[in-house]
Amino acid sequence: MRLATLMVGDPATAEDVVQDAFLGLHHRWARLRDPAAALTYARSAVLNRCRSVLRRRAVAARFGHAYEPPAWSAESAALIGEERRELLAAVAALPRRQREVLALRYFCELPEHEIARILGISRGTVSSTASRAMSALARTLGEEE
Repeated sequence: MRLATLMVGDPATAEDVVQDAFLGLHHRWARLRDPAAALTYARSAVLNRCRSVLRRRAVAARFGHAYEPPAWSAESAALIGEERRELLAAVAALPRRQREVLALRYFCELPEHEIARILGISRGTVSSTASRAMSALARTLGEEE
């Protein structure tokens, strides 16, 4: 749920994405070659569904008004500090692959080999993508040394 929320930007859509992913996992459970890999399958399904949501938003933005995520409630806005909002905005500005790698690495606390398997990329690509993303965040947030 947290991964989907980070990727799509609003909790309601994230809930739908995660529910669809688990429904897909349930329907394909008997066909799983390795039931121990179900968590990896579920994460991949969530990421794929997030990508679909973001693609639909991009198409809608080209042919209509720009997508605006739901406004935070006044109570939530008061609790969320300015630094966190800046960080989330900086993460949202990163390219999709960099957001995915950072979310899986630091939000889901997965090791590089697991991230590589989920995203279908090499372990070295995970490492270099994370490094580039962290450098971009440092530049955006003005924390370069």
